[in-house]
Amino acid sequence: MPHLTKDEGRWAVIVCHCAVVGDRQIAEAAAAGAITLSRVCASTGAGRDCGACVFSVRRILCESVGGEVDSGLFPSPAEVDRAAS
Repeated sequence: MPHLTKDEGRWAVIVCHCAVVGDRQIAEAAAAGAITLSRVCASTGAGRDCGACVFSVRRILCESVGGEVDSGLFPSPAEVDRAAS
């Protein structure tokens, strides 16, 4: 179950508990040009320790980017391993 925190009057979901990265940070990274899982993980720190959050990170990334980019949103197992390392 995700942990909720109140930020700027709105609830935020902590997606990566190891690095304390929230859904908004992931969306902000995507908006800033990090449109692959490994780039989002590198820029936010999510998925670097245990890797349990990488599928949630990917879901938020896909929702954030929407139909703008078709390639690179569905990582290979090797990319998931890199993002989690």
